[in-house]
Amino acid sequence: MSPQQIQSIARELLDAHDHARVIGSFAARDPDFDLDSAYQVAAELMRTRRNRGSRPVGRKIGFTNRGIWALYGVDAPMWAHLYDDSVSYARNGKAEVSLAGTVSPRMEPEILFKLRAPVPVACNDAEQLLRSAEWYAHSVEVVHSHFDWKFKLADATADWACHARLVIGEPQLIREQDIPSLARALPAMKAALLKGGVRQIEGIGANVLGSPAYALGFLADLLSEQAFMQPLGAGELVSTGTITDALPVNPGETWATEITGLPLQNLTISYTD
Repeated sequence: MSPQQIQSIARELLDAHDHARVIGSFAARDPDFDLDSAYQVAAELMRTRRNRGSRPVGRKIGFTNRGIWALYGVDAPMWAHLYDDSVSYARNGKAEVSLAGTVSPRMEPEILFKLRAPVPVACNDAEQLLRSAEWYAHSVEVVHSHFDWKFKLADATADWACHARLVIGEPQLIREQDIPSLARALPAMKAALLKGGVRQIEGIGANVLGSPAYALGFLADLLSEQAFMQPLGAGELVSTGTITDALPVNPGETWATEITGLPLQNLTISYTD
């Protein structure tokens, strides 16, 4: 697609973001709008957001859970930047999250890493990948869709990979002696979502590309092919993708997560307007 077309799509998405409105699929309108075009749009939106004063603090990976691909009509993961004004930390395992400005929001339980070093490319060794991380935590991402969840993968990728908010729980330092046991525990860990104390859904870490650790490698490999994007670096946050399907949330609801198999803090989130 031409630079002018890329900029036009970016402007339409930015307007949808600013006014919380639903738009139609770009891929349905133009068959030339593919995944590469989507990342070009994402790069343009990142520059615009930075110019507005937002600071990139990491990346989020979406659709790492192959079990939900058929539900959304996608066939691969995607990524987008996280920003200082979209990321927050829970206090004592609790957070209040405004859904203002979101479109059809949903929540996802995830595992997040903070990097101490660049992630090696072409690495499928979970322990080696984990050595790139300073700490890990349980996080909840609020995702939304300006296409009201009726999209192609390219649409969702350009649309900030559906990112709206991210709440991070208490970090756990990754010590060298703990890496082998952590690598074993990550695929087997479980995460559940509870609404008003009632369990709604549960999944395991292996749903995320076999392990949340492997999601780090996936992203490093993909970025190595995107010369117009910065590679992963020390200090970045990386949210590895949802362990369960994403469930709809509304103002006035209180949800909780339940993590087993890892020494991580459960989160309770109250949603507001």
